[in-house]
Amino acid sequence: MKRLLTAAWLIPFGTYSIFSAPHALFVFTVVLLALFCFREYTRLVENQGLLTFSFTGYIAGIALLILPGDAWASAALLPVLALGLSLRSDDFKTGFASAGAFALGILYVFGAWRCGIALHDKSPHWLFFACALNWAGDTGAYYTGRTFGKHKLAPGISPGKTIEGAIGGIAASVIFAGIYLPRFVSGVTIAQAMALAIVGNLAGQIGDLCESALKRGAGMKDSGTMLAGHGGWLDRLDSSLFSMPTIYWALLVLSRCQ
Repeated sequence: MKRLLTAAWLIPFGTYSIFSAPHALFVFTVVLLALFCFREYTRLVENQGLLTFSFTGYIAGIALLILPGDAWASAALLPVLALGLSLRSDDFKTGFASAGAFALGILYVFGAWRCGIALHDKSPHWLFFACALNWAGDTGAYYTGRTFGKHKLAPGISPGKTIEGAIGGIAASVIFAGIYLPRFVSGVTIAQAMALAIVGNLAGQIGDLCESALKRGAGMKDSGTMLAGHGGWLDRLDSSLFSMPTIYWALLVLSRCQ
């Protein structure tokens, strides 16, 4: 019941934010979601015995999200910032690991959402597609895995996932993409839509497994508790954090090939 109640407000909230909210409100919502995700990421890092430099991470992440134009390429300065912060550690072994976790977290969370903003600037339908292909894929994976699943996909990370379910998830995403993109985004062929769905869904499935591995390493069942019945924001958006930059990258490749 908690999952249904959470979904009852989460889905309309997401749809409104993408399609109807003023741009400033949309960006503000993205910043909030990124901050929530990064907060949960830092908890995973902290539970693995590493320093988080969380306050600096929030500042650097927000800058990465809102800097105009090509200024977000300043992400190349992240190693400078991360390694500089690592000098605060008395143990250089964990200090350098903490620096890596810090830089990774900013790119993983805030970098992905910056790509989400860029997709939205192209068309709200692109951002919706990058997220919804995982929702469609999760549904297909669940029912396919439940009916036909026999071969474990990654038993050491997520014992419930099967290869058959993963294939079913890709198939569901391809069907969704073939129906949605040509209808709502001009110039996209069915073949292109299907190819984007495969690439994006594969990225999303890897993202889901990676977040599960992070939780296992931290000894945590959920990344957070903000979403009743769903865990944390990172639990809900782990696939999208991989699919948004992947879809954005794929669109850049397509634009250069045409």
